[in-house]
Amino acid sequence: MTNDPPRSQDEPHASDRSDEAVEQLMAEDVASLDKTPEDSSAAAEPDGEIARLAAELAAANERTVRAHAELENFRKRVYREMEDERKYAGLSLLRSLLPVVDNLQRAIRSAEVAPDGQGLLEGVQLVSQQLDSVLQQHHCTPIDAKGKLFDPHLHEAIAQLPNDEFPRGTVIDVTQAGYLLHDRVVRASQVLVSAGPPVAANPAGK
Repeated sequence: MTNDPPRSQDEPHASDRSDEAVEQLMAEDVASLDKTPEDSSAAAEPDGEIARLAAELAAANERTVRAHAELENFRKRVYREMEDERKYAGLSLLRSLLPVVDNLQRAIRSAEVAPDGQGLLEGVQLVSQQLDSVLQQHHCTPIDAKGKLFDPHLHEAIAQLPNDEFPRGTVIDVTQAGYLLHDRVVRASQVLVSAGPPVAANPAGK
């Protein structure tokens, strides 16, 4: 018969120690189960952030596309308005000129039945005065050229002639009137320019 050493009442039995190990393992398993939702949430958080950023990027791209479309529509509208303005810029002037055309046609019809041409001359003179008035209303004025020093910005010289009356480089006469619109040249005046006094011919042999 083997005599086992006496065991203290406070010393745990082997079966007791096994039960404690099992309980510890179960406690660790429960703890791990408790941590699983937190870990899943932490793993899912980056995916949610990516989805949010992707949605914001898509919205920003949509706003950019809409802004480009609105800008393009604005450009097209401004271009159409500018084209219309250029196309119909002379509308006011033409409306003012039409009565002049009417009066000129009336003068021609009167001349066709008149026994002499005096009536035609007077009618054309009236039309000319009316036309000058219309041009002045639209700030279109004739260029004062005769007797002025030649200016290439205002005058177009078609000939240079000797002249005793006007100094060299002065406009002798105007063959076609020029006009200004405000301070801009509509058409330069065609002019004859003085070349100065004619050079006297020397007698032969002197």
